[in-house]
Amino acid sequence: MHDSRIDQLADQLTGYSTGVKRGETVLIDLYDVPDSIALALVRAVRARKGIPFVKINRSRITRELMIGASEEQYETMGKLTLDEIKKMDCYIAIRGSDNITESADVPAKQMQLVMKAMRPALNHRVGKTRWCVLRWPSPSMAQQAGMSTEAFENFYFDVCLLDYKKLLPAMKALKRMMDKANDVHLLGPGTDLKFSMKGLKSVVCGGNFNIPDGEVFSAPVKNSVEGHITYNAPTIYRGTAFDNVRLEFSKGKITKATANNTKAINAIFDSDEGARYIGEFAIGFNPHIREPMRDILFDEKIAGSFHFTPGQAYEGETDNGNRSQVHWDLVNIQRPDYGGGEIYFDGKLIRKNGKFLAKSLEPLNS
Repeated sequence: MHDSRIDQLADQLTGYSTGVKRGETVLIDLYDVPDSIALALVRAVRARKGIPFVKINRSRITRELMIGASEEQYETMGKLTLDEIKKMDCYIAIRGSDNITESADVPAKQMQLVMKAMRPALNHRVGKTRWCVLRWPSPSMAQQAGMSTEAFENFYFDVCLLDYKKLLPAMKALKRMMDKANDVHLLGPGTDLKFSMKGLKSVVCGGNFNIPDGEVFSAPVKNSVEGHITYNAPTIYRGTAFDNVRLEFSKGKITKATANNTKAINAIFDSDEGARYIGEFAIGFNPHIREPMRDILFDEKIAGSFHFTPGQAYEGETDNGNRSQVHWDLVNIQRPDYGGGEIYFDGKLIRKNGKFLAKSLEPLNS
């Protein structure tokens, strides 16, 4: 029996999230997902008089290509992908996976080659198209979340079909607050971090970039970050699991990085010069997402969290000039059950233990 929530999701992605219009080209980029969502998206694009294009990817095949990647091969792939995305007005990607560590054994050198070659296409997609990226529920994701398959599917559709429009006034109030802020101070267990956001604007993410959504992001002035931070949400990057990540900064640069796999994390930060600088600072507040599950599209939106991202900055008003093949959203949860924490803007306490203090921001409190 067809699940009507799939049609609701396709309608939300093509309508509210990307706003497909008559005659616009839409790339539907699918990884390890069932035909049902592909069909629903094609039909939803056509219902808006758009022109759908579909790419079908498989993670095991992608892994095999990366393991034997050559510079010539991926230079060509990068150019082809960039040429393709330049012809698109909108981009919708749905990424499923039976194994989130599928690429764990891809050598670091090969991974760096691939990321470098594909970065121009990614930058164009982020900066020049209306885009939305999301996961697809699977038994492996349910296992990550510690839930039954059915319970996780229900959770997935609850968070993805959230009425984001209802939260927009409070999100915009947070944006105004972040836009005015010059100095930021983050405090919590293992965290005492200061940086400037002077001259940089912020962006509201209310269901129009990622699904699930629920964050406002900006970036620090590149050389302004000082202090140390401990991330209490487990993470996976390039197929490798990391826990207890701790970073120390001086003049914006990561001078010391430790984790359960210190050698591997430093190999990532040595990918290029920009990998040791921060490209994004974001505050998360999706009320339905409470616990980390090593999936960043969910974890970066956790209620009462923030993420502080080594690597590439987003182009646009939040761009602090940092360039890297790395973009790693690492998450710190500041609710009392995770040890608490505080966010200050220009010396004023904005959020304490995951709760915003200003009345205009109260709808963002879980």
